Amino acid sequence: MAKKPSESSVPSKLSIVSDSVTIHDQKLHRGAGGELHQVSEDGHDILTTAQGGPVADDQNTLRVGARGPALMEDFHFREKIFHFDHERIPERVVHARGYGAHGFFETYEPLTDITRADIFQRAGEKTPVFVRFSTVAGNKGSFDLARDVRGFAVKMYTKEGNWDLVGNNIPVFFIQDAIRFPDLVHAVKQEPDRAFPQAQTAHDNFWDFISLTPESMNMIMWIMSDRTIPRSFRFMEGFGVHTFRFVNADDQSTFVKFHWKPKLGLQSVAWNEAVKINGADPDFHRRDLWQSIQSGNFPEWELCVQLFDQDFADNFDFDVLDATKIIPEEVLPVRPIGRLVLDRMPDNFFAETEQVAFMTQNVPPGIDFSNDPLLQGRNFSYLDTQLKRLGGPNFTHLPINAPKCPFHTFQQDGHMAMRNPVGRVNYQPNSFNQGPRESPVKGYRHFPAEEQGAKVRLRSESFADHYSQARQFFISQTPPEQRHIAMALTFELSKVETPVIRERMVSHLMNIDETLATTVAEKLGFQSMPEPAEAAVPTRQDLEPSPALSIVGRGPKRFEGRKLGILVTDGVDAKLLKALTKSVTKEKAAFEIIAPKVGGVTASDGSWVEAHHMIDGGPSVLFDAVALLTAHQAMDDLVKEATARDFVADAFQHCKFIGYDQSALPLLDKAGISGSLDEGTIALPGDKGVSEFVQEIGKLRVWAREPSVKLGKASPPIA
Repeated sequence: MAKKPSESSVPSKLSIVSDSVTIHDQKLHRGAGGELHQVSEDGHDILTTAQGGPVADDQNTLRVGARGPALMEDFHFREKIFHFDHERIPERVVHARGYGAHGFFETYEPLTDITRADIFQRAGEKTPVFVRFSTVAGNKGSFDLARDVRGFAVKMYTKEGNWDLVGNNIPVFFIQDAIRFPDLVHAVKQEPDRAFPQAQTAHDNFWDFISLTPESMNMIMWIMSDRTIPRSFRFMEGFGVHTFRFVNADDQSTFVKFHWKPKLGLQSVAWNEAVKINGADPDFHRRDLWQSIQSGNFPEWELCVQLFDQDFADNFDFDVLDATKIIPEEVLPVRPIGRLVLDRMPDNFFAETEQVAFMTQNVPPGIDFSNDPLLQGRNFSYLDTQLKRLGGPNFTHLPINAPKCPFHTFQQDGHMAMRNPVGRVNYQPNSFNQGPRESPVKGYRHFPAEEQGAKVRLRSESFADHYSQARQFFISQTPPEQRHIAMALTFELSKVETPVIRERMVSHLMNIDETLATTVAEKLGFQSMPEPAEAAVPTRQDLEPSPALSIVGRGPKRFEGRKLGILVTDGVDAKLLKALTKSVTKEKAAFEIIAPKVGGVTASDGSWVEAHHMIDGGPSVLFDAVALLTAHQAMDDLVKEATARDFVADAFQHCKFIGYDQSALPLLDKAGISGSLDEGTIALPGDKGVSEFVQEIGKLRVWAREPSVKLGKASPPIA
């Protein structure tokens, strides 16, 4: 065997010229990430195996003769098909369809009096974050605007390790104890004998489970509300759901509930609108977040907290450990303590958004848990989840999951280990004075709560009121929102094939609001009303409405961050179009041009106007308001277009503001609304120009129009 030359005897021929490197007379190219690529004769990177071996033929497997069997020794084919076969990791059981972004969290002020968490010790402290939004029930390939809870999971890479605030856009949950979670998810997912319906709760299994689970009734009011069909990730709240603890340097505890408040305000869509959006653009929420960040309009939320002590907890109307209950903001106001800004999309969806692993038990020193039984179960469960999804115990080695602060453990080996302890010692205590050691001062200390009681499988009696907060949520909604809840319940229960399940569910509604129950029952064709369900605790009638629970009642009143759809034709008034787009941009909103042909149109001054969509591909459901800037000479053809008529009719039906110039009146007529013009259909340019129109559309919806367009046809006005 030839003797291998020593390293020092190998000639070193390394030269670097700009982005190229030459080693041993072989030209290499430095990629964008600093990695080196072999370069072929024509200047392209050379295709290699994962081991770095250059590939001569990527089009044909190695075989015996032109038509013979393939050979086992074809290592390139084996590697290529092996990796392809394993491209998909198991998708999440819940929250499978997700989308994420990077950003930062900025602390407003030191909170040293209530927590020793380093992230809250200095005003202006900026902490890197990754946020993943998701739907809960649907699979990865489902559509964005399913009626569903939205996940709102935030991973903060603090200087004391990762803090995962794994929440939802709704502050309550279906169940009180985590032992029921498998049953809930089995019931909400597609029925196992038929594998449908997907991403929907409108089926027997879900409502059978819910109608037998009174503790879910508060959550049912929330998920049947417009909260579960948000207009955008950017326009929805997030909640930590559970009661946590802040713990300060003296080991004193303060209970805390976390809220994310969107700076641009809350906004949802109508159900009819959601159905059409899913057909026009099933990636509606993903596209919205992408476009917002890419355009520099970074989404922003404030982190707010409700802080309270043991005395408040003992005297509050409901148990703060019950995840099916809230503390109304009118009872305990929220306090802003920082802001979250998303300013960068992932470089690779799979490596980051798909492989990110959130765990509720990831908290830094100074943040601790309560005895909420749902939270306790989540803390136990999430590690198993990541082990299954990501293949082994070393999922923290993935960059998206690794802390950004220094970390030192004795953990070693295992599937896909990318790092191991260095040196001789991989244990402690050891007599070599090597390796990391625990720190009683800086290390994590659990709050020393005193616990007592027998070992029992028992639900606390303080968890027994299942209807009072459900009623409070319902009476806190505006009349349009109440109608939408009735519509949603009617639609969902109309898909339930088993009559006794429908009846059982209406019997629960009787304990929440009798008018709501009667409305749903009438629309379902009940011949008589069922008796109210037996309640462990009677529904309280003394809880006041909480205005903070209404989306419409706290509307943003401005168009910032929204999108105007402008339908144009050849001959469009160039001056009017320019004035409108300028005014929209000044409002920090976006606009898109829709034309009969995707190329665009020629304006009145001869200029060319590029279009973002042709009418067929840009329906009005994709926009928050619309404007019709047309020309008389183009109207004969436009009114013949069914999609143009739908563009206008849908916008009107969905209670959106419609701006129009006089040439568009025939289109309004053909859409069937010329005789129903109201304060939301505004002639342009108007007495004060288009700026007044842009200010007006900040109201987002013309709710007074809803009864006349029968958007609430499934139920009459409730309030």
